[in-house]
Amino acid sequence: MIKVEDIQSYGKEHLETVVASATTVQNGLQAIASAYGDYTKRSFEDTKSFVEKLSGVKSLDKAIEVQTEFAKSAYETFVAESQKIAGLYTDLAKQTYKPFEGLVAKFTPASAH
Repeated sequence: MIKVEDIQSYGKEHLETVVASATTVQNGLQAIASAYGDYTKRSFEDTKSFVEKLSGVKSLDKAIEVQTEFAKSAYETFVAESQKIAGLYTDLAKQTYKPFEGLVAKFTPASAH
């Protein structure tokens, strides 16, 4: 038999879980937005530096060397930042659903071994 107190307790736990999850999502999205902002800023600065270097070269060989260095650096930065941001998304997903684990476990019957 289900008691009114049990229903009220469940409602309170559910609300607390939703609030905790929402807070986690907000913090996680802020971290992701910050990471994107940092990457964009770094990319812009690297491109600006590349253009400055390129405008100062006197030979085609040096221009190709500067272009190659920039392409390599830009690729490495992109890969590193992509991995970092993907990790933030993974952490966000894990943290978002963590508060619900206890709630699910409470209503999942234990398996008989």
